[in-house]
Amino acid sequence: MSDLSAQTGDRDNPHGGSLLTPSKLTRRRNAAEARFRAYGLIAVCAGLLALALLLTSILGNGLSAFQQTFITLDVELVEAKLDKTGNRDLEDLKKVSTFGYAPLLKAAIQKAIAENGIAIDGLTDKDATALVSKDAPAQMRDFVLADPQVIGRTVPFTFLANGRIDGYFKDRVSMDSAELDSNVSPQQLMLADALREAGVVEIRFNWGFITRPDASENRPEAAGLGVAILGSLYMMIVVLLLALPIGVAASIYLEEFAPRNRWTDLIEVNISNLAAVPSIVFGILGLAIFINFAGLPQSAPIVGGLVLSLMTLPRIIIPARAALGAVPPSIRDAALGVGASKMQSVFHHVLPLATPGILTGLIIGLGQALGETAPLLLIGMVAFVREYPDAPPEGFFDPASALPVQVYNWTQRADPAFVERASGAIIVLLIFLVFMNAVAILLRRRFERRW
Repeated sequence: MSDLSAQTGDRDNPHGGSLLTPSKLTRRRNAAEARFRAYGLIAVCAGLLALALLLTSILGNGLSAFQQTFITLDVELVEAKLDKTGNRDLEDLKKVSTFGYAPLLKAAIQKAIAENGIAIDGLTDKDATALVSKDAPAQMRDFVLADPQVIGRTVPFTFLANGRIDGYFKDRVSMDSAELDSNVSPQQLMLADALREAGVVEIRFNWGFITRPDASENRPEAAGLGVAILGSLYMMIVVLLLALPIGVAASIYLEEFAPRNRWTDLIEVNISNLAAVPSIVFGILGLAIFINFAGLPQSAPIVGGLVLSLMTLPRIIIPARAALGAVPPSIRDAALGVGASKMQSVFHHVLPLATPGILTGLIIGLGQALGETAPLLLIGMVAFVREYPDAPPEGFFDPASALPVQVYNWTQRADPAFVERASGAIIVLLIFLVFMNAVAILLRRRFERRW
């Protein structure tokens, strides 16, 4: 061995020995690296496990909200009860309240019991009628007012079952619990089983959960997300129309045109600070400015959209600036070198290349705005709203709710059926977010360019 090779060998392996045999230091370094990989794998597995448990809990509690128990009855719309004058005058028909339709419902369910030969000891007529939702008389009244000519006929109606009966078929209510529950009896559950065997009661997909408005605490089976979905959609339209152009314009100016001085530094610091401000602060700001000062209506999508736009702006500006800054300076220099102006180089070359990153920031900002609850509670969107908002632009000023606020509302109610509906609303909210992220991915691939 020459002196040079001996010196090289000593430098590569200062502790002596063969290069093919790891030293103690190398073994410790390899062991530390292996431990770090193991810690990382454990962390990833723990995160996936937590996500799986969360999804399992939400899906397990919420999927049943999309299924509902229905009762189909042939109701005789007796003319003597609904239109004593027989003139089919709409004003006279409106004078008949839902209480006037209750006897018709009672007679229809007694007829169904008799036709199917069902006899249950201890079952009263009141208990039998209580199988049907309290929303049923209003449903019949709306049907008659829409077409008064049906009076005097026997019409098949499909009603929602009572929330306790629906819970029985979804394993929330049992015979044992019914004995202790003042809202349902074991005889009613036995009647529900018999009517299901006869085909009068069935469980099927509940479109009303998506399309119907909210309902009172006494009618959980009739509660839906229709108003909340429209309210969230209107707010996202306002956020998109306001936050996107303002946020992108601000990021372009700060990144490409603004001089580097203490004022722009102050603006950048405050934008970063605003991104970390708790969302409830924006709700207080919206209450003070948009409602108390500007006089806009409470619980309106326009106010919610304005508040969420303020909250979303920093979350759009920061990633948009990062996307613009990621475009190589050579793109700008090449554009300027061939005679383009500063504005042309930005809007014709830099902005198209930064569009995928800007869209990603936009979707993230919209996703966070869609799930916000605290600022909406402060501007009154927690109100109970039964009427659907009109089409835009009038609908932006009509009372409405929002999906996260509806989830909060339902979790505050005592009936267990509302917990099921709250989990179902979370599933709808997650579907919205997945759809928005899918659109972001498609847009990224559509506008992505290579340099």
